[in-house]
Amino acid sequence: RSASFSPDGTRVVSASDDKTVRVWDAATYACVATLEGHTSLVQSASFSPDGTRVVSASDDRTMRVWDAAAMAASAPILEGHTETVYSASFSPDGTRVVSASWDETVRVWDAATFACVATLEGHTGGVYSASFSPDGTRVVSASYDFTVRVWDAATLSCAATLKGHMRDVYSASFSPDGTRVVSASEDKTVRVWDAATYACVATLEGHMG
Repeated sequence: RSASFSPDGTRVVSASDDKTVRVWDAATYACVATLEGHTSLVQSASFSPDGTRVVSASDDRTMRVWDAAAMAASAPILEGHTETVYSASFSPDGTRVVSASWDETVRVWDAATFACVATLEGHTGGVYSASFSPDGTRVVSASYDFTVRVWDAATLSCAATLKGHMRDVYSASFSPDGTRVVSASEDKTVRVWDAATYACVATLEGHMG
């Protein structure tokens, strides 16, 4: 379902339908750990910014945080979503986790206490992805309701709803400098948005499906 490198590039983490998360050595390509505990398929897995933890999101409606050194669960199970959790990722400073769920919400969690500190509501369809801006001040989410939303991470309010896609939006993320948002949709297009004005500045067409 997903695969990504650790911040230092020495490891890869992957998420699978087989209910496991695996960690791989990026030099030898050997599997160095199989993280088990989820009771349904795992939709996503990613490292914390300092590489010491992994967060995973599952169809079992939970997230798990794993110690990347001990290769074991290091926290209580993060529970609260009522449907599949499609994505979970850390904030740039590693103090928070943001998750996106088919229950139409985005949740923000304290990465130290693992308590849910906010439930962001407004989407009218399941949410496929959510991630922080590079400076951690905003969250962007992508939804089945054909929209992208940008949220203020301090006030936990919706700052903008980006409309233009004609089908489900599967992913959205900020550029490294935080000035743009890019989104990918079932309508076969990619859109680039100005993160200050929230205007669509480009529609990238060419994909056939």
